[in-house]
Amino acid sequence: MKIYTVNKPHQSSYPNPIRLDVGQKVKLGQLDDGPENWRNWRYCYTLDLQSEGWVPEQIIEKEGEQGVITEAYSAHELTVAGGERVSLERELNGWGWCKLEHTDEAGWIPMECLTEG
Repeated sequence: MKIYTVNKPHQSSYPNPIRLDVGQKVKLGQLDDGPENWRNWRYCYTLDLQSEGWVPEQIIEKEGEQGVITEAYSAHELTVAGGERVSLERELNGWGWCKLEHTDEAGWIPMECLTEG
């Protein structure tokens, strides 16, 4: 794991992030085409429509208009302030799965908000 410092604050936009288990089926929505240029993220819905959110394409096995999740996933984003330190556990599609040094809370942060060291 590498240590990073937050160079730009990030505010989570999703208070109820989608959480998915291995083998869970989802309804596939649109691919991200926003101005941020974050590729390979697809908006998905649980089949009961109780939860929705962005999911990395790499963990979706497509079956028509549905997909099967190939690894456990949470779309939880961290709200961070400049100067906070995090450990990066995984980088995927312009985002890092990080753990806050002072609380051990884990979640996604855009890599553009982080500087190594």
